[in-house]
Amino acid sequence: MKKEKVKKLVSFFYEIGTLRKVLRSHQQTLLVFDPTDNIAAHSFRTAFIGYFLAKELGADANKVIKMCLLHDIEESRVGDQNWVHKRYIKIFEEQIRKEQLSNLSKELLKLSEEYQERKTLEAKIAKDADLLDQILLLREYELEGSKEAKKWLKEGPHVKMMHTKLAKEIAKEIKKQRPSLWWEKIWTPNRRK
Repeated sequence: MKKEKVKKLVSFFYEIGTLRKVLRSHQQTLLVFDPTDNIAAHSFRTAFIGYFLAKELGADANKVIKMCLLHDIEESRVGDQNWVHKRYIKIFEEQIRKEQLSNLSKELLKLSEEYQERKTLEAKIAKDADLLDQILLLREYELEGSKEAKKWLKEGPHVKMMHTKLAKEIAKEIKKQRPSLWWEKIWTPNRRK
């Protein structure tokens, strides 16, 4: 690999690392403060959700995972905007993604563009994964006592925006299930011997 490309890659890796420090802006409207709710954490769970949706729906899971990881990378340069901010701000997302990716990976740039268009099954699944992560987070905040999160779970447009029947089914289960269910039958006060 040429020295200049290595230099650009390292710079990109540093930039992507800053997504750990970009807090998600919905905290303002949900009236919560959660320093663990950042763009990197959101993209991580979104990628897992996307993988399982893709496998179940017969889509290209590799492509979906990449789209999930790419879906918010421009926020390293402009931050995250909640649905109130978006009413007043124009962000040049396409320009940012081109500047970030065109000299590093034509494949990732193309996948990012495909995701934004939402025409393919993979792009629709990646968006559904993004929305499902938000619903999971709202449910977690609701159980912490956030009345705003409870309201958004009930009235928010997330499910209406989903593309697949499976994502809608999962959203219903998220709203019913306690976030602690995963550990309730495996905990013990005793160490193994």
